[in-house]
Amino acid sequence: MATTTSSPALSSVSSLMDSNCIGSSLRLKNLAQQLRLYKPPPTFDDDDIEERRIEENAGKVLSQVGIAESAAPITNPEKFQPKRAAVLICLFESDGGELRVILTKRSLSLSSHSGEVSLPGGKAEEGDADDSQTATREAHEEIGLDPSLVNVVAVLEPYLSKHLLRVVPVIGLLSDKQAFKPMPNPDEVEAIFDAPLEMFIKDENRRSEEREWLGEKYLIHFFDYTTEDKKYMIWGLTAGILIRAASVVYQRPPAFVEQTPNFKVLKSVHRQTTMP
Repeated sequence: MATTTSSPALSSVSSLMDSNCIGSSLRLKNLAQQLRLYKPPPTFDDDDIEERRIEENAGKVLSQVGIAESAAPITNPEKFQPKRAAVLICLFESDGGELRVILTKRSLSLSSHSGEVSLPGGKAEEGDADDSQTATREAHEEIGLDPSLVNVVAVLEPYLSKHLLRVVPVIGLLSDKQAFKPMPNPDEVEAIFDAPLEMFIKDENRRSEEREWLGEKYLIHFFDYTTEDKKYMIWGLTAGILIRAASVVYQRPPAFVEQTPNFKVLKSVHRQTTMP
């Protein structure tokens, strides 16, 4: 992800931010200003370097653990071209002043990750100008969230899913929660709900499992959340992204050990390889 201010993606983000600030609470306005200053760890300098780095990092496999691509150096990679996707971390302020994030439970009929909790989002399409447009377009298609209601304020570093899909988290603020009328796409979404963002840096209602792959130990985090008598488990890549987002928003690390691995993937690992 380019970090220079002249990139088309950041220009698009900036225009979205400027056009959606009207009506925001003071807290959301201050948060928008804070997040505009956020710069993810450097990964790419321009599109050519990005493509070259994709090839150099071929074979990299990051599983359900959900860690940033920049945190996983590898050796002896094979070439591959990971597809790109974006997810929307849509935050709003509750009546009690709490920052909350919109989440979905995926349809049970989906062929992958059915029934799991995820952030709205999906794969990039040819007409998308940037990751922000991918994330907001997908959110509109999945849950009926009008992109004009979302104030995009930051783009986090990309993650790689266990199937080698590059996932870019986009943070957006929803200043007028009442204007959002959830309309789940039944082909993709079973339920729409929201949860407190700060939950993902607290050591409450959380458990973890230690896994090992190629000699590296890491933790997969699981957060249990109940709302309106419905129980949800938020884990894996989604949990990892939300831990990072909460750390950035609240400007403090989680109250638990993340234990992210330093993967060094062997040359024999290919694009079909996934984590255990």
